[in-house]
Amino acid sequence: MIDPTPTTDEPVWNTAFIGLGANLGEAHQTLLKAIETLGRHADIRHLQLSPFYSSAPVQSHGPDYVNAVARLETRLTPYALLDVLQALETRFGRERPYRNAPRTLDLDILLFNNLVQNDPALTLPHPRMHERAFVLQPLKTLRQT
Repeated sequence: MIDPTPTTDEPVWNTAFIGLGANLGEAHQTLLKAIETLGRHADIRHLQLSPFYSSAPVQSHGPDYVNAVARLETRLTPYALLDVLQALETRFGRERPYRNAPRTLDLDILLFNNLVQNDPALTLPHPRMHERAFVLQPLKTLRQT
């Protein structure tokens, strides 16, 4: 006899919004390569990228930033996604000599489903995103689609 109960073996796909930024090196190209790399991850799909947004550094110095926001679906947990993003930053030469230092690549989880959490490793929604036009403007373009 066949069990009529539906199985729940289907993976759960979560929606996440990722903030991207860079102000060292070839920033536009770095963001495009980072998105391309994320798009090849087995647990990430339906990746969309906002238009680029230029902004001056906040509480820092250096060249203007190139920013964008990506919308994606993932089977990863928020912490696993954070690990993927931080490994990608390292791959692209990200160094953390001091807070708000210029960077080759910055990737932040802005939103993950409707999750609200605050712990030392990850705060969601991103705690300062509402203060930053370079996040809100690109995010707005993706949330309208």
